[in-house]
Amino acid sequence: MLFLYNSVVLITGFFLKIAALFSSKMKLFVDGRKNVFAILKEKIKPEDKTIWFHSASLGEYEQGLPVIEKIKEKYPTHKIIITFFSPSGYEVRKNNNVADTTLYLPLDTKNNAKLFLKLVHPELVFFIKYEFWLNFLNELKKSKTPTYLISGIFRDNQMFFKWYGGFYRKALETFTYFFVQNEDSKIKINSIGFHNVIVSGDTRFDRVNAILGRNNSLDFIETFKNNQPTIVIGSSWPKDEALLIEYINQSSDSLKFIIAPHNIKAEQITNLKNSITKKTVLFSEKENKPLADYSVFIIDTVGLLTKIYSYGTIAYVGGGFGNPGIHNILEPATFGLPIVIGPNYSNFAEAVQLIRLKGCIVISSQKELNDAFNQLLTNSKFLTEKTLINRSYIQNHTGATTTIVGMIFNDYLP
Repeated sequence: MLFLYNSVVLITGFFLKIAALFSSKMKLFVDGRKNVFAILKEKIKPEDKTIWFHSASLGEYEQGLPVIEKIKEKYPTHKIIITFFSPSGYEVRKNNNVADTTLYLPLDTKNNAKLFLKLVHPELVFFIKYEFWLNFLNELKKSKTPTYLISGIFRDNQMFFKWYGGFYRKALETFTYFFVQNEDSKIKINSIGFHNVIVSGDTRFDRVNAILGRNNSLDFIETFKNNQPTIVIGSSWPKDEALLIEYINQSSDSLKFIIAPHNIKAEQITNLKNSITKKTVLFSEKENKPLADYSVFIIDTVGLLTKIYSYGTIAYVGGGFGNPGIHNILEPATFGLPIVIGPNYSNFAEAVQLIRLKGCIVISSQKELNDAFNQLLTNSKFLTEKTLINRSYIQNHTGATTTIVGMIFNDYLP
């Protein structure tokens, strides 16, 4: 089966090179891996002590960041290596300030895994949430390198739990400990014979909770808001925007809207702006504009949404009308914003829990969206209840980082 796996990886690599001729994202994926080993030879010396973290994309990086920061704090002389699989993670965080070297993970061939680990020679390895690359895991197992999964999630549809997944289950023997998010994941991995499992929780809660302690001020948002109730629309897609625009166009002039679309391509931003009848300004054209006079602010850049949530009265989080579903609801929750989402949320445990707690409202039609916003804006008791629910939810789920690093320090690090 490992032979079949390696064949699939090689074939996939070939077709990715072809796809790169037609897709800018695939070009980043392919070109970004061309110089990985040259970069490692330049950046990592044989005498260096290193610790390696791997994340699939941006979300997993943010999830693992509290642990990365704690490990770096404990061992400031070790070099931190961070790898990404996806361009959407690497391109956004390639200039982060926690890693000594950030790069793409080479494709999971046996030769790539051997050379990568020879050059990096990590003392400690962390995989964040998922991504189980068999050749890398097998080589780590051979070298007996302490390897940990943090904020792990296991589900029935994963290969480990299939009758034909024996070679995947074998690779899991690499892990020193599995730090999983919930009891269900622990039960699932226990069922296939692994008991080195700790329910630590989800480090994303520690990450978003830390946001409250930093400076979240944005002068231009303060000016735009002008002490008016404000709905922050984060990571919206066209299907979300179709409902939202209808509401915006018939709303009171005293209500403000900030829209941070998921896709900020110029054509889509132009179409969005043109569909709104309220006075609208873009982030890219905000200079020398009387921002307080506008009703809608479209953020056609990245990296500001988290701070913008701090100015909200209500948050609408997009993605719930498509696949794979909603975007991050923990950031608005940490600021205590009542949250409104679309109907596709079942794969996101935090959404399921917040809906059950009644801190998050699900809508699937124009009427439901209108009713949700109007009730939150006119019923202060209703809004306050959801604010308290969401703040408490974040606070009650922090502590995963402390559990993980405490266990690792006691188990491995002196």
